[in-house]
Amino acid sequence: MPDRTSDDLTRRRLLLISNSTMHGGGYLAHCAAEIRDFLGTRQRVLFVPYALFDHDGYTAKARAAFQAFGHDLISAHECGNGPAALDQASAIFVGGGNTFRLLDSLYRHHLLEPMRRRVLAGMPYIGSSAGTNVATLSIRTTNDMPIVQPASFTALQLVPFQINPHYLDPDPNSKHMGETREERLRQFLEEHPTPVLGLREGCMLRVEGSRMELRGTTNARLFRRDQAAEEFVPPRDLSFLLDA
Repeated sequence: MPDRTSDDLTRRRLLLISNSTMHGGGYLAHCAAEIRDFLGTRQRVLFVPYALFDHDGYTAKARAAFQAFGHDLISAHECGNGPAALDQASAIFVGGGNTFRLLDSLYRHHLLEPMRRRVLAGMPYIGSSAGTNVATLSIRTTNDMPIVQPASFTALQLVPFQINPHYLDPDPNSKHMGETREERLRQFLEEHPTPVLGLREGCMLRVEGSRMELRGTTNARLFRRDQAAEEFVPPRDLSFLLDA
């Protein structure tokens, strides 16, 4: 993993959302107020649609949502796909879908490092689901199938821990005999010492420099090697994880 010890993290602004749609609600409806507050005055948002195959359809969906929020949206695939697209916007939104396909595209279009530099310089970053996965150290704790093979599992490394979006608790009435989500995350911890924060659908993280707060309507669950899992109820300061 690259040495990031000299990074200046004091200007980063992140909104990392577990899911884009809640049961019974519309696209980004459950986090609309958070997005409006996070972005503030009118922004031109660069949408990164690569987690889904239909870039045009996905962009239309995201554009309608952000226009309703009072912001303009352009898509990376409409701007030549490469790093120059970042110069045309003042904020970034990376949508959900398949995390392996998303990260593979970021590598192929040479966007990973330019995006990271711009966010660390203060460009607001919103991620949902796969877009939240790629904001972490690596995509090793995604729920997705590896439908493509990216050049590396190393992601944007905007925060020093792992996230598992759409975290699911075991169903006590289920007869399914496969591993629970917690068991799979503990398998990750057997190989890596990095903490993993399970974000249930409905919760999100807001990072402002060296401060991070859990927000939303559901709890998050933190897993650390050789420790009991911890539950956190929003709103909750989780800034300690930025020192992980």
